Amino acid sequence: MSGFDHLCGCDPVLGALVAAHGPLDERERRRGRPDDAYGALVRAIVGQQLSVKAAQTIYGRLTDLFGGRTPTPAELIATDPEELRAVGLSRPKVSYLRDLAEHVEDGELDLEALPERSDAEVATELLAIKGLGRWTVDMFLMFHLGRADVLPVGDLGIRRAAQRAYGLDELPAPDRLTAIAEPWRPYRTLACLYLWASLDNAPA
Repeated sequence: MSGFDHLCGCDPVLGALVAAHGPLDERERRRGRPDDAYGALVRAIVGQQLSVKAAQTIYGRLTDLFGGRTPTPAELIATDPEELRAVGLSRPKVSYLRDLAEHVEDGELDLEALPERSDAEVATELLAIKGLGRWTVDMFLMFHLGRADVLPVGDLGIRRAAQRAYGLDELPAPDRLTAIAEPWRPYRTLACLYLWASLDNAPA
């Protein structure tokens, strides 16, 4: 059974939402994120706590500094922090990007090995880097590694979509959202794409 069929049949509320949107294509699944692991993490840090439009704008300005591409770790480390701030990055985010670059440059984070790791192992490695929180890890698991059963309980868009779809009086807390999502296993990532689509929006 496909994820689409499973979600249509496992939960009447979600099933109606999924049926209304139809199958999502690969572009919807990737949401325009970079193909390489380092670029995906840079994009995720840039997008933290920002609207989709703001994140896209700032990421575009960052890549424009480097000829329209994601800077390499060495390039980012060598760039004046004030030049990075000038594209719209906060001081903490500049620090987070530099910490990520340093972990990659010195070999502490082996990006090529991450696809072979379990979700929990990936989370442990990424959470050791300053500025990479659970939300960022979930976005990386979903959009870069393509893991099928990720539920980002801290994502405001998912919580808002669930509140609307299920007629809840308030945003669901993580444990409530986890309980709602239990029937969606093992396709919770796909379910989240439909929840985001229901808001006509995307995660930053």
